[in-house]
Amino acid sequence: MEEVLRQLPQQAKEKHTENKKFFSKLKKRPPKNLDYLMRELHEETFEKTDCLTCANCCKTTGPLFTNADVERIAKHFRLKPQQFIDTYLKIDEDNDYVLQKVPCTFLGQDNYCSIYHVRPKACREYPHTDRKKFQQISHLTLKNVAVCPAAYHIVEEMKKRINNSR
Repeated sequence: MEEVLRQLPQQAKEKHTENKKFFSKLKKRPPKNLDYLMRELHEETFEKTDCLTCANCCKTTGPLFTNADVERIAKHFRLKPQQFIDTYLKIDEDNDYVLQKVPCTFLGQDNYCSIYHVRPKACREYPHTDRKKFQQISHLTLKNVAVCPAAYHIVEEMKKRINNSR
């Protein structure tokens, strides 16, 4: 896995222009079955993927925390929401709550999340490859393919299947 993660940013960089063009076309004319295809690819990929061997998302990027996330996680820690914010979060340039630092404070040495059952929505949905209207989050996917080997695989497979069906 270490070798895959070492090579991933470069592979994503090499595919960036190609992916950007592909997503641009996808936005203009998404196939009717895109949501179905993405769910299928996502499920196929994650049947063979053990995120605990990787956890690169937790090690290199931080999720956005919604107000609902803050309240739920603060309650878990028996803190007031503002205490949780002051202890763990900061406001980024987009005025969103994010972690003060990465790797994630809640990631253990064993790659397990200590707040898994109350984790932020962004973590629960990562890498967002089974989302409805997938074409609308291409900017996010372009970033995720450089972080998540599964997302990279899903996008490469999606391009093959869509290009072969056109």
